[in-house]
Parts: sequence; C-alpha cells; structure tokens
Amino acid sequence: MLPAATLAGDDGDTEDAVSSPAKIVIAHRGASGYLPEHTLAAYALAHGMGADYIEPDLVLTRDGHLICLHDIYLQATTNVEQVFPDRAREDGRWYAADFSLAEVRRLEAEERLGNRFPKGGSRFAVPSFVEMIELVQGLNERTGRTVGIYPEIKAPAWHRGEGLPMEEELLEVVERYGYRESGAPIFVQSFEAESLKRLRALGSELPQVFLMAEVAQYRSFLSAEGIGRVATFADGIGPAKTMLERQPELIGWARDAGLTIHPYTFRADQVPNRHGSHEAELERYLFELGVDGVFTDYPDRARAVLDRR
Repeated sequence: MLPAATLAGDDGDTEDAVSSPAKIVIAHRGASGYLPEHTLAAYALAHGMGADYIEPDLVLTRDGHLICLHDIYLQATTNVEQVFPDRAREDGRWYAADFSLAEVRRLEAEERLGNRFPKGGSRFAVPSFVEMIELVQGLNERTGRTVGIYPEIKAPAWHRGEGLPMEEELLEVVERYGYRESGAPIFVQSFEAESLKRLRALGSELPQVFLMAEVAQYRSFLSAEGIGRVATFADGIGPAKTMLERQPELIGWARDAGLTIHPYTFRADQVPNRHGSHEAELERYLFELGVDGVFTDYPDRARAVLDRR
C-alpha cells in the first residue's frame, strides 16, 4: 500500500491525513470518464489525476496473451466488425479468444458510451496487460509515486472451457514484473470464487478481492457466515455500491472478517437522484458508510473529495 499522507498541525507536529492508505481511489478502466476505457491514454490520465490503483480488465487471446478489455467480446469497444467482418461466431459476436495478439493489434479501440469521448476523435489501440504494467511502472519511476494495479480476470471459467486457463498466465506476468508477495501494490479481483481459490492453490499470496453483483449467485454470501467464507480465499470484497445501500450490515460483517471494502462504480454522469451530486455520493460511501476505497470513472474528482478532508 502507499505510505500514509501527513498534514502539519499548528504546533508543527504531523498527523495522519484522512486520505491515508485506508481510503484509496481506484481508476475504473482508467480515467474512463474522459478517455476510452482500457486504453493506455486512459491509464496514463488516471495516473496523472492521482489514482492510487488503476484497474485493467483482462481477457485472453487465442495465443494466450492477456489483453485489457472489459468483455470477452470485441465488438462493443473496437472496430472488429469492419476489420474482420467474417470472424463472428454463430451467435453474432466476435470473441477475443478467437484472435491472436497480432490481429488484436490491428484493431482500433472505441468509446462505448455516446455521452463520453467522441468516436473518431483520435486513435486508440487495445493494449496488452504487459504494456499496461510497463506504462504504470514507467510513470511510477518518473513521478516518484507508487500507483498500484488492480487487474480483474474476466470469465475465467469460460476461458478454461476454451482451453485458455487465465490464472497461470496472470501469475506468470505479474511475477515477472515484481508483484510477488502480499505487500505488493496489486489487488487481483474476480467475480468467480473458484478462480480466486485456484490462484491460492497455485501459491499466490497476492491480495485478492471477491467481486459481487446483485444477482442470485451471490446471495449465499450475503450474511455474516457467508462473508466469513469469503475471508478464506480473499482479502476484500468489491460489491456493487447499491448492495451496501440496501444491506449496510455487509460493511460490519466484512470488518469483522478482516476484509477491505471497495464498492463499484462511481460515475459523475450517472449519479442517483438521492445523492444530488457526484461528490455527495462519494462522501456518503467514503465517510458515512466508511468504505476503504471506490472504483470510479472520474479519479480526479474522488481524489479531490479525499484530499480536502
């Protein structure tokens, strides 16, 4: 984790700032409120905006390379339909697992949301995980900051069924780049408990976060006993933020189990009416509910909320 920030008091002593390591800003898919998600530009901007961690979603190519992409499909955020019009499967989707890394490099990454970065406004590529890590580590070296990475392995059971086990490849890459022990600036996250258990069985000591959504498969975890089970294979939970509004006792159960709490996703252009403003929503979760960090598309605004406390 990052060293605690300090503030000088009137008497010259220092005290821990509220924006200490217990409260972190996680750039969701990079600074994706400003630039197309999962591009090197979005990751670099997030670093410059003061994010503590940057999140790449990961899928595998046909030849076993991890690339940064939110979906196992390519069409939502690239021009794959134009470049490879005849490569869709029978369901009409273009799967990243059907393309080599060299073929993915021929694609352009595009903004998926109409109210964000204008399509055609510039040129972006789909980066590999290795390229993302090298960018973050290079910026860390030049700025003197230690910004961590927060990779999510997407649909690992599906990938395994395709003959593309993700966990081994993830560990090989992160270990190669120095993320080896429990104190490394990394969280590994997944919506699949079995994948996190598999990582532990492979010997990983890296911090792990179990993602949860408001769907039936996670209901068995929504109790003190269920959260206790999570603590056997993870170091934290990443619930959809609405889960904490509806069941705030999740926070106490997580605390009792020794788990960190990083809810998702906070967006300045999608603020629930009950909060009134993006900053008010962030304040509610960070300081009233007391979560340990937030996934946000707007890392600069979350950073500002923490820094003024």
